[in-house]
Amino acid sequence: MISFDPKKNTERENYKLLIGSIVPRPIAFVTSVAEDGTVNGAPFSYFNVVSSNPPMLSISTQRKNGVQKDTAQNIIKNKDFVVHIVDEQNVEKINITAASLPPDESEIEKAGLSLVDSEKVSVPGIREAKVRFECTLEHSLELGENDSVGTDFLIGKVVQFYMDEAIYENGRINHQTLGAVSRLAGSNYAKIGEVFSIERPK
Repeated sequence: MISFDPKKNTERENYKLLIGSIVPRPIAFVTSVAEDGTVNGAPFSYFNVVSSNPPMLSISTQRKNGVQKDTAQNIIKNKDFVVHIVDEQNVEKINITAASLPPDESEIEKAGLSLVDSEKVSVPGIREAKVRFECTLEHSLELGENDSVGTDFLIGKVVQFYMDEAIYENGRINHQTLGAVSRLAGSNYAKIGEVFSIERPK
């Protein structure tokens, strides 16, 4: 085995070790609203479920030179956001939203995505997603070392679920119909491949 001390690595070296090893990672496409009313959208692969009772999920947004991303700023100020699952049909458009734009420019418009009103939060979602979660901010945590904050860790409570009828069968989500994609390293993504089952011991 090769051994690495993260304190002796650069941030980029640690990043490569993490994203190359922790795969596949689910991708959240997050919409939020800026102070001037601009709807921003961005994908995040530092994303997962936190709890089902109550239903909560988390996203981490990396800061650049200590500066918060627009998404984190918007969520912390407004307390509302919408999380969407990225799938095979929308991944190319959502990839366009990863471009760095000024806060007053909408990634949604640039990618040709269409907005849909939310029911319980002030932030709209996008019509092109088969799954979306309306969320309110439950906790935000600044993470970093030596007074250098590098990440905003955001936990959202799901206040409304939306599931495309085509993927919802007998109270469950059909993973094949959903066609979620996941993030690997570099420019690589993955689809759901071979699926196998292992029964839990009783």
